Amino acid sequence: MRIGELAALAGVTTRAVRHYHQQGLLAEPERRANGYREYGLRHAVELARIRRLTELGLGLAEVKDVLADDAGRELVEVLEELDGDLARQEAAIRERRARLGGLLAQARAGELPPEGPVSAELGRLFAALGPTDSAIAAKDREHLALFDSLAGPTGSGELVAALRPLAEDPEFTGRIEALYRRLDELADAAADDPRITPLGDELAAAMPEELLRFMGREDPAESFGGGFGAAFLADFPPAQAAVVRRMIAGLAERARRLDGGGRS
Repeated sequence: MRIGELAALAGVTTRAVRHYHQQGLLAEPERRANGYREYGLRHAVELARIRRLTELGLGLAEVKDVLADDAGRELVEVLEELDGDLARQEAAIRERRARLGGLLAQARAGELPPEGPVSAELGRLFAALGPTDSAIAAKDREHLALFDSLAGPTGSGELVAALRPLAEDPEFTGRIEALYRRLDELADAAADDPRITPLGDELAAAMPEELLRFMGREDPAESFGGGFGAAFLADFPPAQAAVVRRMIAGLAERARRLDGGGRS
C-alpha cells in the first residue's frame, strides 16, 4: 500500500502518518527502487491502534509508552490515569454548569446586576437595593462584588445576611442614598473641603450596630491598613478619600466602645 491508501484505510490523514513516523510511533518502511514506501497490513494495524488511543485522549508520548509495552501493563496504567482525569473534568464541568445555572436563574428573575457575575445571595441583595444613579453607590456595589469573590461562600453569605435586613428597610436605604449623594458632590472638591468631617462622621454613625458587630474584633482602622487600604483609598478622589478615612476612624472608635474598651 502507498501512504495515501494506508491513511484512508486507518481513517487518518497522510500528514498524521508522517507525523507519527517523526515521533517514532509508527515504523517507517524502507523505500523501494522507485522511491516509494510500501506499507503492509501490520502498519495499518498499528496505525489504527494509534488512532484509537489518541481518540481516547492520550497524548502522543503516552501512546508511545503504550505501544512500547507488549504485555499491556502500561496501557492499563495509562487508561486508569486518563479515566481519573476525565472524572475530574466531569466534576469541574458539573460545578461550572451549576454556577451557570444559578446565574441564568438570577438573569431570568431580573437579579443579575451589572457587577455580575456575583453569588446568588449578593444578586438578590442588589435587587433589593434597587437601581441607583449615584456613582459612589455603584462603586460601593463594586467593592461588595470584590469581597464576594475574595471571601468565599461562607464569608460572603454572612455579610449578605447582615446587610439584607438593611436593604429591605426603606428608611435606612433612603438615609444611605442621601449620604451617597453628598459624597458624590465631593468628587471634584479639595482634600480640605469643610464638608468632609461632618460627612465622614455621619457615615460612621449610620452603620447599624449589628453590622459593626459582624465585622468582628478586628479594628476597622487596621482592616484598611497596608497595601489593600492604600489601594482602596486610591480608588477615590482626594476629598472622597478624606471622607472615607474619617469614616474609618469613626468606625474604629465605635468598635472600641462596643468592645468595652478591650481593644488595644
